[in-house]
Amino acid sequence: MAKPVRGIVVPVVTPFNADESINEAALRTIVDYLIANGVHGLFPCGSQGEFFALSTDEKKRVMDLVIEHAAGRVFVMPSTGAITTRESVELTRHAERSGADAVSVITPFFIKPSPEEIKQHYLRICESVSLAVLAYNNPGRTAVPLTPATIAAIAQEAPNFVGVKDSSGDLQNTMAYIEACPPTFRTLMGRDTMIYAGLCYGCVGAVAATANVVPDLVVGIYDAWKAGDHALALERQRALSPLRQAFALGSFPVVVKDAMTLIGLPAGPARAPITSLQGEARAKLIAILQGLGKLP
Repeated sequence: MAKPVRGIVVPVVTPFNADESINEAALRTIVDYLIANGVHGLFPCGSQGEFFALSTDEKKRVMDLVIEHAAGRVFVMPSTGAITTRESVELTRHAERSGADAVSVITPFFIKPSPEEIKQHYLRICESVSLAVLAYNNPGRTAVPLTPATIAAIAQEAPNFVGVKDSSGDLQNTMAYIEACPPTFRTLMGRDTMIYAGLCYGCVGAVAATANVVPDLVVGIYDAWKAGDHALALERQRALSPLRQAFALGSFPVVVKDAMTLIGLPAGPARAPITSLQGEARAKLIAILQGLGKLP
């Protein structure tokens, strides 16, 4: 890998204009904001980046912009997963040509491949590039779980299959990845409320959507843990919890975008049919941001 995958990684939002076109200037502004607040890596075209709402060409453009503007200041790990192996290979090859440090590949979704089909899917992607490839387990969204046995089997056959982001919310599953795979394998916590727990068990970092809004707080959990100050890390983890729980106030992925807009970041709207929070839900989000010191 050009840069090590570790620390706090942000699934960067894709900012849109009012007409739902990509706001490229805003994306550069957000990248600068995140890097200035100490994040270790950027994860464009992930779930929070609305990859499901982007065309293939738009995904390529977003990853190009983030890689170019990051300019080596942090590592960039685009999400290159797709329903078909063919499209995922295309996106992964593009990421490699663009200078990505690694890629993260979510399982196919809508369809339900068998464990062997999943294994061959990842092996073909890994064989198509020399780039580091990490899997992305998010069964709540895809309904396709990545078992520890499957992950371990892929890691045995593909030297550039180096890690997994686990968004299952099941710490036992995360622990099983760590135990089943080689010591050099990198497991990233994908549930914001479990960053501290994951680090304690052996995760090398976390991919945290809330870091779009409060990167300093999320990085602070990691920094305190690295310094051995577990009390402070846990305090910061608990402070973050209300924002993550606020995801239930609206349809994914609008809560993070609305929170960013409220604190003055140009996240723009989500693509239709998802709409911004209104009424009581919006008031609750404002109160949470006030509690975090992000609004007066």
